[in-house]
Amino acid sequence: MPEKQLEQGSVSLSRMIGAFVFGLLQSFFRFIFRLIYGASGKRMPAITDPILLESATSLASKIRNQELSSVQVLESFIRRVKEVNPLLNCVVDQRYDDAHNEAAAADELIKSGQYTVEELATLKPFLGVPITTKDCIAVKGMLHTAGLYSRREVRAENDSDAMGLMRKAGAIPFALTNVSEMCMWWESNNTVHGRTNNAYDTNRIVGGSSGGEGCVQSAAGSPFGLGSDIGGSIRMPAFFNGIFGHKPSKMIVSNKGQFPTPFSEEQNSFLGLGPMSRFAEDLRPMLHIMAGDRAELLQLNKPVELEKMNFFYQESDGGGRMVSAVDKDLLQAMRRVAEHLSKKFGSGQVKQLQLPQIRQSAAIWFANMRDDSGHGFSYQLGNLRYDINTYLELLKWLVGASKHTLIGLITAVMDNAQCQHGSSKYKHMVAKRDELRATLQQLLGDNGVFIYPTHPTVAPYHNEPILRPINFSYTGIVNVLGFPATAVPLGLGSEGLPLGVQVIANFNQDRLCLAVAEELEREFGGWQRPEVRL
Repeated sequence: MPEKQLEQGSVSLSRMIGAFVFGLLQSFFRFIFRLIYGASGKRMPAITDPILLESATSLASKIRNQELSSVQVLESFIRRVKEVNPLLNCVVDQRYDDAHNEAAAADELIKSGQYTVEELATLKPFLGVPITTKDCIAVKGMLHTAGLYSRREVRAENDSDAMGLMRKAGAIPFALTNVSEMCMWWESNNTVHGRTNNAYDTNRIVGGSSGGEGCVQSAAGSPFGLGSDIGGSIRMPAFFNGIFGHKPSKMIVSNKGQFPTPFSEEQNSFLGLGPMSRFAEDLRPMLHIMAGDRAELLQLNKPVELEKMNFFYQESDGGGRMVSAVDKDLLQAMRRVAEHLSKKFGSGQVKQLQLPQIRQSAAIWFANMRDDSGHGFSYQLGNLRYDINTYLELLKWLVGASKHTLIGLITAVMDNAQCQHGSSKYKHMVAKRDELRATLQQLLGDNGVFIYPTHPTVAPYHNEPILRPINFSYTGIVNVLGFPATAVPLGLGSEGLPLGVQVIANFNQDRLCLAVAEELEREFGGWQRPEVRL
């Protein structure tokens, strides 16, 4: 027993030293990035059009009641995109003319009296409302590159299932937003469309891979949109851009029309298409539409009694290897959330946790992403046709001849170094996942949520994620568990950048996440205008 305790103490000491050194290096590089970029980025144009400040739900109501026209709303958002996109580079393709014709048709349908206002609210709840989505979710006729240079001229032949359902509900796609290369990195930058800048500070990242989508909404360039999430690609951009984003329970929303496609059925269960919006009230009706026939599994219209719920929270991952410590601003925000819930619903319903398995989130995610197809990220970079020669491409990158991003190539190298499907390490990490999943299932039941940081830091500077690549583990662990999770903004921190948390629930208990998101929006104000920065 003493020898075992000595060994455990040695490991703990080694971990502490490693964390200390990693923290020092991060502080040093942050200092360097501040010297390079300066105090803050370019100033955002003020939001002067009141239409831009409405939720998608409110706009839909005003359009069908003829308080606003669909054409009027569309033109407001097109003007805003043209105003902010030179600064932000969030929109990469548009269909303004076709959208204008569809908006005019929506207005004519409303004026015709063919349906009552009540019938329209049921049959086409978002009739006439403009919508955006990322350049990996198919919209018929629009680019479908996923940020891959070899796909730079590919256009979607059909809508994705999710966008098709939103169109059926009356939404009008009008613009496409930027992503990371093949959607596998948490900064939206690629060799097709370039880099997207954060509306709160253009020197900062917008996250990935739904970064352009989070950005256009935070800048009030779109009422709402669709994202996809296999390691946090909805929730990180929602967090960095100060909006709401929801990753649904596994296998609820169809992934058909998302590119790249998962290699296995299990990988497909980790991927989730979901709603993104500045306003929490939009998430529930969007999810109901996107879920299609599976919506009945979620019982989204069933009332949530917050006063009877259990709230659990954890302030950090417990010290994951090569993962940043949680920012002071974010810790304080988490504590304000816990304090609010305790005061309003009773301290006995709010409990702090420290689940030890979460410290291994990154290792669990990487292992569970392995499958028996024999393909990895280098195959994705080859447009799902062949494996690129990663090392040759790295040499070409050094002389400016590669059509891939540096981080895309590094990701391919790291991917090849991970444990193999079926290995002893793979089996061990799958068991760890199952253990954590069972623990949370038992803890949460059908009336509990787990509140956890969406990310350990506020939006980093451009390129800074290369020096802290494992920070995505805060969101990635939720994907391999399969639970629903909602990113919730909590105002701005000391650097003028968005703060937030993610709210996680048990399988098919998405309505609990959404109800808590609405409660926190009421208390903390939700999305904040980016022009308050700078």
